[in-house]
Amino acid sequence: MENILENNLRDQPSPEARSRRSALMLGGAALAGMALGSKAFAQSSGVTDNDILNFALNLEFLEAQFYTLAVTGTTIDQAGLSIKGGGGAAGGTVTVKANPKVAFTTTLLQQFAAEVASDEQNHVKFLQSALGSNAVAMPNIDLMNSFNALASAAGLGSTFDPFANETNFLIGAFIFEDVGVTAYQGAAGLITNKTYLDKAVGIHNVEAYHAASIRTRIFQAGSTAQTISQAIAATRAKLDGTNNDDIGVGVNGSASTIVDCDSNGMTYARTTTQVLNIVYGGGAAGKGGAFFPAAMNGTVK
Repeated sequence: MENILENNLRDQPSPEARSRRSALMLGGAALAGMALGSKAFAQSSGVTDNDILNFALNLEFLEAQFYTLAVTGTTIDQAGLSIKGGGGAAGGTVTVKANPKVAFTTTLLQQFAAEVASDEQNHVKFLQSALGSNAVAMPNIDLMNSFNALASAAGLGSTFDPFANETNFLIGAFIFEDVGVTAYQGAAGLITNKTYLDKAVGIHNVEAYHAASIRTRIFQAGSTAQTISQAIAATRAKLDGTNNDDIGVGVNGSASTIVDCDSNGMTYARTTTQVLNIVYGGGAAGKGGAFFPAAMNGTVK
């Protein structure tokens, strides 16, 4: 079915239930967090700042393509951005439906989407400039089969078109922005150059603005959109191996869960491995899948 809102949703735990489950798992989560921290430390061995920035560039290519296609119906290279590598390597392809431009009916949402598209394009250009000849080319990106696979994994039916309407667009954006925030949070500790770190934090903050704005709009869209976000959040947490580091949009007691944060009110952090598990849809490291069907480009892939 074209519209995920028309699918029969499987029962998903409420935010309250997830909160109780998280409390019960707190002891185990602490041990898991220690293990993941060690994993991130080991992962950083031999990984350079350029490797981390290229990892971020891959993710920015994905986001920039999604938003630019949703707003204009064209890819970023058609809009004038380079998708080539710093050394001249050709960029990959984008798999997307014909005529992906979203038929926005709300002017304010369309304007917001255009702003995010511009921000993501600027992130691509900044990282390319910072990396110079070391910048990787855009890898192959899938914005069609990937969403169908994620919808199936989340129990939301076998098909999902993020370009079908405004609400679907918000759900598609929700998938990307929360992952981007946790990716930058997790990668910050691997960057040694303070200038690069400062810029990475700046991008992280903008991604967090995007995520909060999108989550607010999903909250305002009502219970069906909220339930879908909870299913997706649970699926992301399952894919990254923690099962409890992601919160969908909804209500917990008398308060909303617009902010995706831990019990200390802090952003969740994911290692590069955890992020890859999500964007590859569980596909093997180095081989890829889902949004990056032939893997990312660069060392961290």
